[in-house]
Amino acid sequence: MLGVLSSYLFPDHISPLSRLLEEGADVNTRHKLGWTALMVAAISRNSSVVKALLTANADPNLGDDFSSVYEIAKERGLHSLEGANPLQKNEMGHTPLDYAREGEVMNLLRAAEAKFQEEQRRREVEERRRFPLEQRLKEHIIGQENAIATVGAAIRRKENGWYDEEHPLVFLFLGSSGIGKTELAKQTAKYIHKDIKKGFIPTVHGSAFTFPVPLFQVAKFIGSPPGYVGHEEGGQLTKKLRQCPNAVVLFDEVDKAHPDVLTIMLQLFDEGRLTDGKGKTIDCKDAIFIMTSNVASEEIAEHALQLRQEAMEMSKKRIAENLDDVQMTDKITISKQFKEKVIRPILKAHFRRDEFLGRINEIVYFLPFCHSELIQLVNKELSFWAKKAKARHNITLLWDREVMDVLADGYNLHYGARSIKHEVERRVVNQLAAAYEQDLLPRGCTLRITVEDSDKQLLKTTEGSSSSTGKSKAPTLRLEIVEKDSKARKLEIQAPLNPENITYFL
Repeated sequence: MLGVLSSYLFPDHISPLSRLLEEGADVNTRHKLGWTALMVAAISRNSSVVKALLTANADPNLGDDFSSVYEIAKERGLHSLEGANPLQKNEMGHTPLDYAREGEVMNLLRAAEAKFQEEQRRREVEERRRFPLEQRLKEHIIGQENAIATVGAAIRRKENGWYDEEHPLVFLFLGSSGIGKTELAKQTAKYIHKDIKKGFIPTVHGSAFTFPVPLFQVAKFIGSPPGYVGHEEGGQLTKKLRQCPNAVVLFDEVDKAHPDVLTIMLQLFDEGRLTDGKGKTIDCKDAIFIMTSNVASEEIAEHALQLRQEAMEMSKKRIAENLDDVQMTDKITISKQFKEKVIRPILKAHFRRDEFLGRINEIVYFLPFCHSELIQLVNKELSFWAKKAKARHNITLLWDREVMDVLADGYNLHYGARSIKHEVERRVVNQLAAAYEQDLLPRGCTLRITVEDSDKQLLKTTEGSSSSTGKSKAPTLRLEIVEKDSKARKLEIQAPLNPENITYFL
């Protein structure tokens, strides 16, 4: 059990560690050489893991039985290098096998490499079984369950050997801005490559290769040919793929790319290799390519809203009929007919080649946030500022449930989660900053965000209300200090000039 615990004693693994602890893992179990998980975390200076272990009742007073590690190893017949990674590379990029000569040592190292790889594969399979990719992605991404399920299924096929080894895995993410496309690509790369920064290539942006585009701009993509400026530097893509052939590559806003770049990408997807300006071929059949696009985002959003409205009306109808099998749900699925009759003609008209679309393994649809997901976004954003308030000013920030409904109403279909972020900044953080500047916030105080004269009927939000117009007046958010006797005192903040109300004279 300690071996399983030890594999999660890194900052990025705090969530899997927490789940393992919830399953009843013994935090005080010792390694066969005498140390505990808490000792490993402390020596590694992983404060978040130390805190999690202490919260789970790890005993900090247990003695270190590993001070005589060599004696214990001798008694138990263990070698000091037992468990060492034979695939570890030095600064020159060489493994121990590279330095071995023919004979017994080379055979021993080959056997050790094979055994280590098999053990590593077994541990990875067990880790994937215990903590599926979909579960990990949902910890970082709100909503988009269909998109997460589609990506998770494709990655699972690849990880378990059920894929075409001759072609890379290719995704096309469709949806409006600020809805999680880039974040899903980042989290997928983080899952596959753990802490390897070069495992994610996010620098390829379609707008850098759009009309009108000089030849040297296209050359930046794969590298300049001999005799041209930048020949020695390599291309934006080929250089990074050479360093990590199984990287996750993000082509952002691919719909803006020049046709010459799309031709290069088609070769890349079809052959699984790319030739740079120096004539060297980079094999990247094991890479994962993710393209994002805003093409057809309006059609996808309108279709999703229509489906949600129909689902809600159906639920209300069944409630009125007193049926028992009523399910109020925000989950919807894009129909196959909509994909074939609406989306595919738009993509074909834009990219102008069926062979390019044919090389895409999965077209993933990102839908507008429903009301429950907007509440999660608001809560996440408020929690972010609550942590800032506590860390920077020792201020405890609280909020009423109605506040989240009011802020969720600021959702803009075209800007996605960013519109919620900006709404919180405008309506909450602006007040916090003004109150702090006016010396109204004592250090260590407790603040509560409330809705002034909140009309419960006004705050009842139905699906699609966030995009509706015609409200007489948005509810006002106010700050109040919670005194030690639990009484609340509203803050009178002198409102600075509101940029929206300023008249400019030319």
